[in-house]
Amino acid sequence: MTENKDLAPQATAKKYFVKTYGCQMNVYDSERIGDALEAEGYVATAEMADADLVLLNTCHIREKAAEKVYSDIGRIKKLKQARAELGKSMTIGVTGCVAQAEGAEIIKRAPVVDLVAGPQTYHKLPELVAKAVRGEKAVETEFEIENKFAKMPAATRAQTRSRGVTAFVTVQEGCDKFCTFCVVPYTRGSETSRSVGQIVDEAKRLADAGVREITLLGQNVNAWHGLGPNDREWGLGELLYKLAEIDGIERLRYMTSHPIDMDEGLIAAHGDLDCLMPYLHLPVQAGSDKILKAMNRHHTRDDYLYLMERMREVRPDIAISGDFIVGFPGETEADFEDTLSLIREVKYASAFSFKYSPRPGTPGAGMADQVPNDVAGERLQRLQALLNEQQLTFNKNCLDQEMDVLLEKPGRREGQLIARSPWLQSVIVDQSTGPIGDIVKVRITEAAPNSLVAVKV
Repeated sequence: MTENKDLAPQATAKKYFVKTYGCQMNVYDSERIGDALEAEGYVATAEMADADLVLLNTCHIREKAAEKVYSDIGRIKKLKQARAELGKSMTIGVTGCVAQAEGAEIIKRAPVVDLVAGPQTYHKLPELVAKAVRGEKAVETEFEIENKFAKMPAATRAQTRSRGVTAFVTVQEGCDKFCTFCVVPYTRGSETSRSVGQIVDEAKRLADAGVREITLLGQNVNAWHGLGPNDREWGLGELLYKLAEIDGIERLRYMTSHPIDMDEGLIAAHGDLDCLMPYLHLPVQAGSDKILKAMNRHHTRDDYLYLMERMREVRPDIAISGDFIVGFPGETEADFEDTLSLIREVKYASAFSFKYSPRPGTPGAGMADQVPNDVAGERLQRLQALLNEQQLTFNKNCLDQEMDVLLEKPGRREGQLIARSPWLQSVIVDQSTGPIGDIVKVRITEAAPNSLVAVKV
């Protein structure tokens, strides 16, 4: 996975394995971790048991996330012991948001772990790994987001090519919103944005390596305000116009957004840029103003519905995706019905939904009127039934439509390819449709809840 990746690695080359949990931000971070390790001579392996270095890149959003990590560490401990019996070593590290939240406590609770690194310290990972390999425990969880963005090595051309024709680019990290259910401000720090130059340079390298579609990432990506030319601060809408000028980048997306950061410049970009895909992931979490206030969301139900109206004015074919939390403390049946009515009004193409789970250290965990688990579970079933119905309806409305799809990767079955629609649906096509990386016009012939089937026009 270096520039000469087609050559067989030397037998003495150390191997690494990264297990990624959670969000797209972690997927991106895992790739950058790999880039940094490969710059130090490591090579990737698909087999954990074969690795000299195992890293768990963790997520802390859902309940029991830390317990899952400790459970995985227990299994890895057995692999480390088996390698020791063969005279081989294994270094174990925990990175990501659980690492940030738990810190040195991880090593106390699981002494087999050699290093702990928070999300803002990956530029220090090679030196932390070297320290751990020498037999010293390495823990680094200080917030240094600017240094992380500036000092992480860029992916080589060969590394980028190996990842395919779509790519993530992190432009913003951290959160200042402090929703009462969320740990992100405590694990990722305050909102920090990369500069225009850093982002454009990375996007150009990706385009040069054959990437056709870029998704900009951030905890609150539309809060991005990066320093541009002449030290002027840009907003996300202006950045999208700039990225649209890059030769080879045919499609742009961004996620995840916060309603209060959807400004008119960003909304206008959806109407002006054909390459900005007609898909918006805009979490609302609840449809009740009482619950939104308790969640500290900083917007009302009507604020959100107004944004839906504006987005459909500038881009009538836009698909809306969202996030929902069911059973937040104090949620009554009437509050829950407000959420269902909002869903019926918006009509979602897709959505993610969860039962509320108290996260230690967040205000929500200490609130009164916690909703019983069985009540929250029953509400979640009703909500998901409605969302699934809407997703199937959206997909069925695509039947007999012609659309441009990006041929992305081989399908599960021989002779198939998986393509990506403008609305982020998986589209199954025949291998004869074209080479991976092409954008091809197809006609939709079948629609299922989670995918479409199409033939080339």
